[in-house]
Amino acid sequence: MMKFGVPKETIAGEKRVATTPDVVKSLVAKGLQVVVERGAGEAAHYHDDAYAEAGATLADAATAMACDLVAKVRKPSAEEVAQMSDGAVFIGQMEHCESDAVDAAMHAKNISIIALERVPRISRAQSMDVLSSQANIAGYRAVIEAANHFGRFMPLMMTSAGSAKPARVVVLGVGVAGLQAIATARRLGADVYAYDIRPETKEQIESLGAKAIELDIGESGSGEGGYAKELSEEGKARQQQLLGDELAKAHVIVTTAQIPCRPAPVLVSEDVVKQMREGSVIVDMAAGSGGNCPLSEPDQVVTRHGVLLVGQTNYPSMMATDASTFYAKNIANLLGIMLDSGEDGPLLKDLDEDEITAAARMKPEPQKPQ
Repeated sequence: MMKFGVPKETIAGEKRVATTPDVVKSLVAKGLQVVVERGAGEAAHYHDDAYAEAGATLADAATAMACDLVAKVRKPSAEEVAQMSDGAVFIGQMEHCESDAVDAAMHAKNISIIALERVPRISRAQSMDVLSSQANIAGYRAVIEAANHFGRFMPLMMTSAGSAKPARVVVLGVGVAGLQAIATARRLGADVYAYDIRPETKEQIESLGAKAIELDIGESGSGEGGYAKELSEEGKARQQQLLGDELAKAHVIVTTAQIPCRPAPVLVSEDVVKQMREGSVIVDMAAGSGGNCPLSEPDQVVTRHGVLLVGQTNYPSMMATDASTFYAKNIANLLGIMLDSGEDGPLLKDLDEDEITAAARMKPEPQKPQ
C-alpha cells in the first residue's frame, strides 16, 4: 500500500500543516496509508485524535518522512531530506528560483520534486493552486493587521459626539492578495483605491467597489501567465513620481507587488513616507523579498517618520486553521491527477504525462561542460 507522509513543519513560526483530518479521511478512502507525525497539526488546532479517527497512522518524524509520498508546507531541511526514501515523491513549496544543496540532495536520492509554486495558472489547475489559496488568506489578514494597528476608524462613523470620515486605503498590486485586500477593506467600510501596473486590472478593481488609480508611465507591466513584469528604470522612476501624490494622501497602504524571482519593486519611497500623516500604516506584504517600501523590516513592526510599517512575512500562518484546510485540499486535488487506481491500491502515474505535474516538477539542472 502506498504511504503518504505528513511531518510537522520545522521552520520557526510556521503553524500550518499539509493535511487535515477531513482530507485524511478522503485519502484513506482512496487506498492510501496516511502517516502523520504526532503533533503535526497542533498549532493549527488539528489534534492527533482527530487524525487517528480519520484513519491516519500517528508516527515520529522519521517515519512520516520515509513514506512514498511526502507533503509539507515549507521546503524540507537537509536533515529531513536525509530521512526521505530513495525514489520518493515530495510535494510542497520549494520557495526559491535557483537550485541549492537541498535540491541536489533530493535529486541524488532520485526524489521527484513537485514544487507547488510552479503549478501553472490554467483553469484545470485552479483547485491545486496553493499560491492563490494562501494569497487570498494573506490579503485578508493584511487588512485586519492594518485595521488593528491603525488608531482610528476604518468606516464612516456617526455618533452624537460627532462623525469620523472613512479611512482612505490604497492597495498596491492587484493580484490574488491585492483583490482580497480590496474586498476586505471595502467590507470594513474604508474608502479604497488601488493601483497595478497591468491596465487590465481596472475592471477588477472597480467590480469590488474601489477606485482605480491610473498613471501614464509610458509602458505596460503585463507579463506572462497573468503576472506582472519588471518595468524599465525610466518606467519605475515615472511610476514613483506619479504615484507619490496618491500615496501621501492615504491613511493605510497595503502593498502586495512582487515579481517572481526578482526583488520586490519599490513603490513607497522614504520621501512618500515623510509626506504621510502621522499615525498612518503601511502593511508591506513584500517585506520578505526586499519590500515595496525600503523602510520595512521583515517580521517587524517599526515606526519611521511617524508612520507604522508592518513587515509580517507569513500571514497564512497567522490563520493556520483555514490556511491548512485550503492547502490540504489543494494537495488532495493534485493527488487526484497524480495517482491511478490499481488492484492493490493507488499507483503513481508518469509525472511528465500531465501538463500540471510536468510544469510543477523540478528536475536536475543540466551539467555545464567543463
